Amino acid sequence: METQIHVPVGSPVIRRIPIFVDEHNVAEGAMKLVKELRPTWDTNHVKTKLFTDGTTNKLVGCYVEDSPEDVVLVRVYGNKTELIVDRDNELKSFQVLHANGCAPRLYCTFQNGICYEFMQGDALGTQDVRDPSLLRIQQEVPSKAVLEQEMVWMKEHLSKLGSPVVLCHNDLLCKNIIHNSKEGHVRFIDYEYSSYNYQAFDIGNHFNEFAGMTELDYGLYPSREMQMDWLKVYLQAYKLFTKKTEEVSPRELETLYVQVNKFALASHFFWGFWALIQAKYSSIDFDFLGYAVLRFNQYFKTKPEVMAMQIPE
Repeated sequence: METQIHVPVGSPVIRRIPIFVDEHNVAEGAMKLVKELRPTWDTNHVKTKLFTDGTTNKLVGCYVEDSPEDVVLVRVYGNKTELIVDRDNELKSFQVLHANGCAPRLYCTFQNGICYEFMQGDALGTQDVRDPSLLRIQQEVPSKAVLEQEMVWMKEHLSKLGSPVVLCHNDLLCKNIIHNSKEGHVRFIDYEYSSYNYQAFDIGNHFNEFAGMTELDYGLYPSREMQMDWLKVYLQAYKLFTKKTEEVSPRELETLYVQVNKFALASHFFWGFWALIQAKYSSIDFDFLGYAVLRFNQYFKTKPEVMAMQIPE
């Protein structure tokens, strides 16, 4: 399986600035970077805005009132995130997606983070797909033996479903989708987890994110009818790009539906493990352990129904 992301020939070399930014004092470090990236700005008049939606990193935007549309985003990597995030792949994903008009400009890297362009638009929320509500949970993490057993089972079962391997975002939560209503387009942001992966994982993961994050409600997971509408549009675009035809058969649609819902199990498992690592190392104020429990609980709750689904003959 192809695992390396290939940067387009002629892509600009990424600027590297030898500055370390303290995650507990991001604004001070951000000012040092701004001096390098925007030397004409008067640092006495640079304003900062802390973005609090990130659950892995610290993110601050820097701008001046004279040019409010020119915002430099400074992202400081969370403590020990390199244990699960391939930072080289993240940079390559930035370059590939920007070259194809799907990502902001990457200004530079620094010792423990990156600076990039702010994308104008509105980050989607769960209210854009459903009305949110709360979910009560059982506060227990499965044993190591159970998790290892499920990992072996998933590797054996999911690899046989025939889902194509494509370049995936792998983290399409609502806030990573930006809708520019003025220009009429949708773009993705944050490519930390981008890599080649099974097509059905990326879609199943996106459907899982309909439930939100801070107040998870898997009652918001899209119905079969909604999925079929979504998947048909996706398949038409995918086939037009790969096979120069928009014709989608009922069998193709049903196959993708089954693949997506089975790979949604792997999504729960991945983010469950991610949250366990974050619970141990992250300095961000978020209930990572509780989030891990939610994802593992949903995995075991939905597994019997999902595994009863069959790929059409």
